Amino acid sequence: MLRWAMDRALSIGYGVVYDTIFERFAPYRHLRAEVLALVEAAAAQAPERRAVSVLEAGCGPGNFTILLAEAGFTALGLEPYKTLVEIAREKRRARGLARLAFAQGDLAQGARLEAGTFDQVISIHTLYAHPDPAGFLAQACRVLRPGGHAVIVNHTRHMGVASTFAAVRARQGAGAALRTLGLWLLPNAIFEAARRRIGPHYWDEARFTAHVRAAGFTVLDTRRTFLDGSSLLVWARKDATA
Repeated sequence: MLRWAMDRALSIGYGVVYDTIFERFAPYRHLRAEVLALVEAAAAQAPERRAVSVLEAGCGPGNFTILLAEAGFTALGLEPYKTLVEIAREKRRARGLARLAFAQGDLAQGARLEAGTFDQVISIHTLYAHPDPAGFLAQACRVLRPGGHAVIVNHTRHMGVASTFAAVRARQGAGAALRTLGLWLLPNAIFEAARRRIGPHYWDEARFTAHVRAAGFTVLDTRRTFLDGSSLLVWARKDATA
C-alpha cells in the first residue's frame, strides 16, 4: 500500500513537471520537433496521415502522443503506470481529439497488441530505465508492419547536476544554466532518486545500434540530441523478414 501511494504521488508529480518541461525547456522542444519530423518523413508516401498508425511506448502523461494526434496521425500511447494513463486520458478528453487513445501496459510484455499493427513506433527516454530493454525492442519490432519505422531515443550517460550546470553556464550563460537547473536537472534528479532502481542502461552508439539490429531493424540514421548531446536518437526500419 505504501509503495502504491508513493508510485501514485511520484506519477502525479512527474506529470505536472513534465508538462512544463515539454512546453518550456528548449532542448526538449528541439527533441520533440526532431522526432516529429522523422515521423512525418516516414509517412510522406501515405495517402493521408490518419491512415498512419503510431504507437508511443512509455508515453508518460501523453504529451507527445497528443502532438502526434494533433499532427493528424492515428496515435496510441502505451504506459505502464496507471496514474499517468489517467492523466493522459483526461488531456485527451479536454482536447476532444479523435484517433487518439491511451492504454496501460508494458510493450516488453506484449501488452496484448497484435503483431504487425502499427506503421511506426516511438520511444523517448524509456529504454534506459526499463527492466528488459532488449525485450522492449523485440516487441517494438513485432508490433510493426514489415517496412514500418521506429524512432528510439535513449540517454547515453548520467547528467550530473553540478557538472551540467557548469557546462551550460560556460557555453550559454547564467540564464540558460538556471533554466536548465530548474526545468530539467533538479526535477530529473528528484525523480531518479525516487523511482524504482532499474538500470540505468546508458548505451553508446555501437551498443545501442547493435541492440536495435538484433531486434530485427535496419538502422537508417543515428544522431546525438537533447541536452549537450546526452541522448542518442536511432531511426530504424523493420526488416521485411523480421
